[in-house]
Amino acid sequence: MAHRLQIRLLTWDVKDTLLRLRHPLGEAYATKARAHGLEVEPSALEQGFRQAYRAQSHSFPNYGLSHGLTSRQWWLDVVLQTFHLAGVQDAQAVAPIAEQLYKDFSHPCTWQVLDGAEDTLRECRTRGLRLAVISNFDRRLEGILGGLGLREHFDFVLTSEAAGWPKPDPRIFQEALRLAHMEPVAAAHVGDNYLCDYQGPRAVGMHSFLVVGPQALDPVVRDSVPKEHILPSLAHLLPALDCLEGSTPGL
Repeated sequence: MAHRLQIRLLTWDVKDTLLRLRHPLGEAYATKARAHGLEVEPSALEQGFRQAYRAQSHSFPNYGLSHGLTSRQWWLDVVLQTFHLAGVQDAQAVAPIAEQLYKDFSHPCTWQVLDGAEDTLRECRTRGLRLAVISNFDRRLEGILGGLGLREHFDFVLTSEAAGWPKPDPRIFQEALRLAHMEPVAAAHVGDNYLCDYQGPRAVGMHSFLVVGPQALDPVVRDSVPKEHILPSLAHLLPALDCLEGSTPGL
């Protein structure tokens, strides 16, 4: 007789799963620049940030830790390059803006809890589930979660900076399982990124759910992720968990 699957640990992505920026990034950067006497279009900063972040992540992955950088220096460099790409050539003028933005993005008030996140976390704890965070975030995450009242829900918070490996590297999921003293078959991960949060945990034998929101599904996701693993909102998590636990292990 097959044993009933039981999930005992839920690990969570954070950005765009539980939290999001209170204001669009380009607007936040432009507002801070204006306070320092610089006028820059938010759209140019948004585009510049995407380019700078992509290039920095490629050249110095996971905050450049293996290259001797700190996460703070990594982010300051991203901000400087963002403004440069947006047409601001005076790095000396941007330096204090970068410092202030790093501090601002450390503050809980810069972030907001997504609808349904706190209720879902509370319901999971009421069920007796253990909860933890696995996030490609830096050392500021603990303080942000604490300031927003979410830290108390989690047994531990594992960032890629602390672990030394970013998702979807299997080692960060294995480290979380080690910290929780949990077998992968009894754990599931919840997040919004197909590679990092859906495929990554499955590579080490965990289960996973993909938060997609109301927008149209990417064809890759639609064709490769079963419907019962897709969460249009966090309110769909517990019913999806019931469905998973009602299935036959190994299927």
